[in-house]
Amino acid sequence: MLVWFSYVVAVVASYTVLDLVGRIGTAKGASRWGWLLFGAAAMGLGIWSMHFVGMLAFSLSVSVAYDLDKVVLSVAAAIAASFAGLFAVGRSRPSARRLLAGGLLLATGISAMHYTGMAAMQIGIAYDPLLFACSILIAVAASLAALWLAFYLRRGDERGGVWKKLGASLIMGAAVAGMHYTGMRAARFETDAAPHAVRGIVLNHTFLPYVIAGGTLFTLGLSLFGIYISNRLSRQDSELQQSENWYKSLFDNNQDAIISIDTSRRITGFNAAATEVTGLSGEWLRSRGIDDLLPHIAEEERERTREHFRRSLGGEAQSYQTAFVHRDGRRIELSVVHVPVVQDEGIVGSYMIAKDVTEEKAAKERIQYLAFHDELTGLPNRRMLNRSLAELIEGRPDRFSVMVMDMDRFKLINDSLGHTYGDQFLQEVGKRIVACLEDERVTLARMGGDEFTLLCDGRYGKDEAERFAKRIIAAVGVPFRLKENDFYVTASIGIAFYPQDGEDAVQLLKNADTAMYEVKKNGKNGYQFYTGELNAQLQHKIELEVELRQAIGGDQLYLDYQPQIRTGDGGMIGVEALVRWRHPSRGVVSPGVFIPIAEETGMIYELGTWVLREACRQMKTWHDAGGPLITVSVNLSSQQFHQPNLTQYIKNILEETGLAPQYLELEITESMMMDASVSIGILNELTDYGIRISLDDFGTGYSSLSYLKLLPIHKLKIDRSFIRDITVNRNDKAIVATIISMAQHLNMDVIAEGIETKEQLDILTDNDCEKIQGYYYSRPLPPAEVERTFFAPMRGAALRG
Repeated sequence: MLVWFSYVVAVVASYTVLDLVGRIGTAKGASRWGWLLFGAAAMGLGIWSMHFVGMLAFSLSVSVAYDLDKVVLSVAAAIAASFAGLFAVGRSRPSARRLLAGGLLLATGISAMHYTGMAAMQIGIAYDPLLFACSILIAVAASLAALWLAFYLRRGDERGGVWKKLGASLIMGAAVAGMHYTGMRAARFETDAAPHAVRGIVLNHTFLPYVIAGGTLFTLGLSLFGIYISNRLSRQDSELQQSENWYKSLFDNNQDAIISIDTSRRITGFNAAATEVTGLSGEWLRSRGIDDLLPHIAEEERERTREHFRRSLGGEAQSYQTAFVHRDGRRIELSVVHVPVVQDEGIVGSYMIAKDVTEEKAAKERIQYLAFHDELTGLPNRRMLNRSLAELIEGRPDRFSVMVMDMDRFKLINDSLGHTYGDQFLQEVGKRIVACLEDERVTLARMGGDEFTLLCDGRYGKDEAERFAKRIIAAVGVPFRLKENDFYVTASIGIAFYPQDGEDAVQLLKNADTAMYEVKKNGKNGYQFYTGELNAQLQHKIELEVELRQAIGGDQLYLDYQPQIRTGDGGMIGVEALVRWRHPSRGVVSPGVFIPIAEETGMIYELGTWVLREACRQMKTWHDAGGPLITVSVNLSSQQFHQPNLTQYIKNILEETGLAPQYLELEITESMMMDASVSIGILNELTDYGIRISLDDFGTGYSSLSYLKLLPIHKLKIDRSFIRDITVNRNDKAIVATIISMAQHLNMDVIAEGIETKEQLDILTDNDCEKIQGYYYSRPLPPAEVERTFFAPMRGAALRG
């Protein structure tokens, strides 16, 4: 029984030491030394109690007395050895060398304690050398294992730490007991001489071991309880300290300004961000109250902020935005939160947390601005106009008007000069319209592209709207200087009145659009009030647009060809391909009706491609039938001219139809030449391939004549507007003579179109114009009629010749 008691004492002592090591590791200064001494005493007494109880468990046939001095010395050896071991593992990171040294010291102390205790027995003892050596080795192994386990398990907060320490204690107890009983087994007692050598104290083997074991266990139990209580208190202190450190770090390092205020409205604390945000020094804040901040609040926000201050000190949480004038004069937009501080169910103050949202607010305002304004011109956009229009209608006014305007020829500028100059043009247009409507109660918005809308207050009637339209048309009509050239642009304006032209925003804008398109149809550069008849016309136009799409994909389009004649002998030198539309129900639709629709809707590219392919195919058919080998002229639209890879696009059509390049003549307009740096590259590629270039409607555009010497143009085509009155108008006659002379000096061909009378022909002939086109010789004819009227006779004459 005493052997088991000794083992229990060893286990409890081991557990106490393992639990104590964690406390030693966290203690500092004098507290650490106190825990070291306490631990050494607990461990030493525990080991010694195990040893002494084990010795008392040993029975001899004679009574044995004990030398009290040696017993006390063995106790001292156990405590000293324990101190050395605990000192070694009490470091935060003990090295292997320190653990080894501590283990050897602990083993030496335990061995000294054991054999000093054995020497206290007043009896002759001899030792078995082998078992003696084994006991020493067990002491060393047990000591090293104990120190390593103590270091490994010293964190009592690890998951399963109690069970790990209990298991380690069982192992350590067995090792210590193993060393003791191995040492006892090594001893040989000389019992015969014992009665004559009895000196010292004879101990009671019946009750004393239990008293020592019980006392030791009680002492160790109290130690464990004390350690538990100390750990709990230490853990609470550590948690409080950790919580305080977290709070302090959050307070000091927070990027938002934090100011603590007591119930007397005094500032009791602040962080570094508070001085940065406000620009006020720490000394200033320490000596002030919260009310002293109010003079630094923006004046318009001051009273509202004061009220929030008052409510926060009454215990109400507050959240609001205000503005603070920084010490350097900058306005700082702040988002402020007041959080009450509650202690013992009472308000003891509050925290004011202020975040600098200056950039964030500016970004939001910018986003809000861009949501309702056009980024290019700075004018209100479609969203803003729709909102203003809806608000105006909700007020049920007697009347107001909207004016929708579109810049004529803008697409020309944008396509020829590029979007950069197109944007500059739109910015200038916006400025001009704003300037001519200054001090008027109107809202100007850019709806997108080159479309602007004017919302006129109800005070303005029809006369005022007409006056505004005339002002805008005059302002837009002034030449725009772009890329060192003057460009002339006009405006088309449609006007609709509420409520007679529409009772909602959609209908009102739609009807103003209808009026604006009527202006474009009638020659542009003007204004038009909406009427009921316009709606029917618009509906007709929409129907035509849908039907034109079907016509391009079907068999409704065809080409007529107008002969081009040489005046000297009346011979045909070429034909111009002219597109026609035969509608199933409407009959033949005039090109003047459907070509503008194609241009506005973007169908002009598909239409132009069909015309070019069909004209080349027909001319190739005529060539294959025996000629004559003449050219076919085809008008090239602006969209076709400015498309990427134009030359390759035309090459593909020529290869597909088999027509040689020299028999194709492309007619372009002056408007396509606005940007000579772009046009020259395109035209050079075409002429290098063998295609001829003709400049159509010459003299009606606004571009500089300088492109005539820069660009590879083969032929000038005098517009019919100069020919119409050539017999009665001296100016037209002079202009035509000048164009013919200039073309001849530039080694260009010249052809006049629109010749209808003999008098017109004679004037042109007198001025050496040898090539003409017009009704005087022939109207545009279908292919079969061209074949019958011109080609068949020409082939017959060739055969007879």
